[in-house]
Amino acid sequence: MQPSDLAFTVAELGLGKRRSREERSVLCRASRLASRNGTDIEIYYEDHGSGHPVVLIHGYPLNGRSWERQQRELLAAGYRAINYDRRGFGLSSQPTTGYDYDTFAADLNALLDHLALDEVDLVGFSMGTGEVTRYLGKYGSGRVRKAALLGAIPPFLLKTDDNPEGVDRSVFEGIKTAIVADRYAYFKDFLDNFYNVDKLGGTRISDQAWQASFNVAAAASPYATYACVDTWLTDFRADVAKIDVPILVVHGTEDRILPYDSTAKRLPELVAGLKLVSVEGGPHNIGWTHPEIVNPALLEFLAEGTTSAAGLERDLTSAASRTRK
Repeated sequence: MQPSDLAFTVAELGLGKRRSREERSVLCRASRLASRNGTDIEIYYEDHGSGHPVVLIHGYPLNGRSWERQQRELLAAGYRAINYDRRGFGLSSQPTTGYDYDTFAADLNALLDHLALDEVDLVGFSMGTGEVTRYLGKYGSGRVRKAALLGAIPPFLLKTDDNPEGVDRSVFEGIKTAIVADRYAYFKDFLDNFYNVDKLGGTRISDQAWQASFNVAAAASPYATYACVDTWLTDFRADVAKIDVPILVVHGTEDRILPYDSTAKRLPELVAGLKLVSVEGGPHNIGWTHPEIVNPALLEFLAEGTTSAAGLERDLTSAASRTRK
């Protein structure tokens, strides 16, 4: 069995009241048929609305509800908005295995299978952009219409001989050392830079919003908090080369977590037709601090017709397949 061999059962959350899709939140029980440590994995997701499906994949160290400023706009525009918690975070299981992008992408694929989603739009933030990119590289674009990357981690964050634009490995070793020494003190420093609090505190990020992020981070799995750091060094260049759907990248020019020059700035040369929206002065979590830029850019992108020849060919092939069935 492969990491994607997950079986889902659904349980309604609530007081036994029958609710519409618009009102429901559901817990997906993902039972690993052949797990590495003999445990079952549960992936929590929320599914709202009834229009064209958009799957939102959160960043580190938050959870699916961190998309609240985008979810509201997507629902108002008539989309079906689906967010989920990555393993190790939020209400999903917190195992001590599976913290790598092949497994993360397999979890995403299992969720798409479970919900029988087709022609879906994938929107990732921070670590979530890795899921989107690895999913497209490993599973292809047969069921994906478009993809958006906010605060992108691709193409390759680690500085190597053939990737001089990357970041020195010592930076990430220092992060892991800080997590082991005092995970909560590390989150304080991380979130200050996540939001560029020294510049944006009190204007674009309130003390209360910062504290809410800290509370979510503190509730994440200590193991996942540490293990995910190595995943940031994943080489996505081969995955990026396989992208054949329309893609939007939105990134803050003053991102201190995933530096703009090492990530987003490089992507237009690697993906034909990629649309890059640079948020001047924006920090890492631009979805929270700059929704007046992020949300219109995302909604406009999702509403645009498929323009790429590859996308048109895929749409026609998919339609023909459904007709034969």
